[in-house]
Amino acid sequence: MVVSHRMISRFNSRILLAIAHDISAAALAWLIAYWLRFNLSIPSEYWPSAMSTLAWVVPVQAFAFWRFGLYRGIWRFASLPDLRRILTAVGVAALLIPLALFMFQIKATVPRSVLVLDPILLLLIMGGSRLLYRAWKEHRFGALSSDREPIIILGAGGAAASLVRELAHSNEWRVVGLLDDMPTKQGRDLYGVAVLGKLDSLPIHAAKLDVKHAVIAMPSAAHGVRRHAAQICTEANVAALTVPAFEDLASGKVTVSALRKIELDDLLGRDPVQLDDAGLHGLLTDQVVLVSGAGGSIGSELARQIARFQPKLLILFEMSEFALYKIEQEFAVNFPQVHILCAIGDVKHRAVVDNLLNQYHPSVIFHAAAYKHVPLMEQSNAWQAMRNNVLGTYTLASAAQRHGVAKFVLISTDKAVNPTNVMGASKRLAEMVCQSLHAAPAETPRTRFVAVRFGNVLGSSGSVIPKFQEQIAHGGPITVTHPDITRYFMSIPEACQLVLQAGLMGDGGEIFVLDMGEPVKIADLARDMIRLSGYSETDIKIVYSGLRPGEKLYEELLADDEHTLPTPHPKLRIAQARAVDDAWLALAMEWLTQDSIVCETEVKNKLKTWVTEYTPQSQPD
Repeated sequence: MVVSHRMISRFNSRILLAIAHDISAAALAWLIAYWLRFNLSIPSEYWPSAMSTLAWVVPVQAFAFWRFGLYRGIWRFASLPDLRRILTAVGVAALLIPLALFMFQIKATVPRSVLVLDPILLLLIMGGSRLLYRAWKEHRFGALSSDREPIIILGAGGAAASLVRELAHSNEWRVVGLLDDMPTKQGRDLYGVAVLGKLDSLPIHAAKLDVKHAVIAMPSAAHGVRRHAAQICTEANVAALTVPAFEDLASGKVTVSALRKIELDDLLGRDPVQLDDAGLHGLLTDQVVLVSGAGGSIGSELARQIARFQPKLLILFEMSEFALYKIEQEFAVNFPQVHILCAIGDVKHRAVVDNLLNQYHPSVIFHAAAYKHVPLMEQSNAWQAMRNNVLGTYTLASAAQRHGVAKFVLISTDKAVNPTNVMGASKRLAEMVCQSLHAAPAETPRTRFVAVRFGNVLGSSGSVIPKFQEQIAHGGPITVTHPDITRYFMSIPEACQLVLQAGLMGDGGEIFVLDMGEPVKIADLARDMIRLSGYSETDIKIVYSGLRPGEKLYEELLADDEHTLPTPHPKLRIAQARAVDDAWLALAMEWLTQDSIVCETEVKNKLKTWVTEYTPQSQPD
């Protein structure tokens, strides 16, 4: 790092100014001690001794100040450690002064009370001036803080305490109160800021103190508590802000004062994922890893998560040129140290897949490429959904087996459970492809096939979240298919972290089921998004449009004939899926590789034959 001469000069001048201040304080404290000793009037006969001893007192004290590191600290951040250093230096100097006067036989009359008063006064002057300087810099004086925006903090725990302390430095915010539901905290002060009452009293205090913003400072609280706090903010007509997530605070990525608008993730909050970092380093570090569908929501996040473990080569396999270009540009900025290969190709194209695997020999494949939009795949695109999701999986998985790939991880979906649509049934067939290939005898070292099944992810392409955001931006209405429709949600990073963890844990043949938490009503989700956007349901209406073809009221993570087994990870379980008949695989691949286009009716009839739990729903309720 290059440090300019101006910065060095400024730093040195501040140290010299601090030294000059302390020397002046030492002289002043010594004279004031005389002044107090003689009842605010120093007799003329004592003035010569007071002045002559200064030549000894000040150097001794200055030496003690320097020796005990008083000038290593920064006045703006003066705190208890600085006060301890001042106390130590002043105390040692108080012992050295009479010793020096005695040893050097200074012929001056120094009253004993002066020797006692001097260190007390010096401690008050030096400590007080530092604290006053810090208070001035932190805008703690009313005249200086009136132009800052008043803000109330919801919560009075550790995060709130840190926030109060850090916002004292802010030029933008002024904390005027805290609210907390714990009776033991109400009426108390936190760094001089009062805990005014319960969370529900926000409307009263916001109106009284002219507050337009409130900070939800409860990063470790249950998402239900945070949701309630956000609702109170809406009722109080104040904008809700929040502190960074608990895992970001713990990792040191950000400080608690990095305030941001509250987002949907905060209301649907989930506990942070605990990863086996050592195991994942063994799986991914210095290995060649391939991600199919690397330009999609899940594929691109998987690539980001994998990049953290420094693979030898990360192959980004994607059919969309634009999606691949976007992820390539992102990696150039955010992960320049990771060696990537951007490969355009179709997972159904055997020659392309074989060439890629033969040339680069990946040890792990994460297969995220799929058509997943239920209504689009349900009717005129049913044949393409089957080919992409089933034939594409077979082409890539069988190539992995031929080329000795150690592990193949299929990204599946909760819609594969008791499917009522082509997309879900095709993903169940993709799971069955992997089960069949894993069970088949292998001449080469066996590839371990693992499937990971989870629900919706927040903000993925084609999900309801971007759609609702767009509808709100246009003034509404928000369209929800049914008032009782529910879905499971998790964030994209959490889903991908658990996919990596499942890929590490899988021995082959398993279908891992992610803990999706509690299902969420889509109508409640819409209301939350309206509220977070600063509107009410009077401003943005919710309109129910009816279920679409193939759409269920609720999703399931297990089929009727499936049970789960626990794993060492609390958020992962293994579905005990029914055994797969190997006879269908060859017939299915022969049917899927035909040149002609197959109509929707024939696709659904084949699916009913192969996926016995599939019950097509051609008309909306």
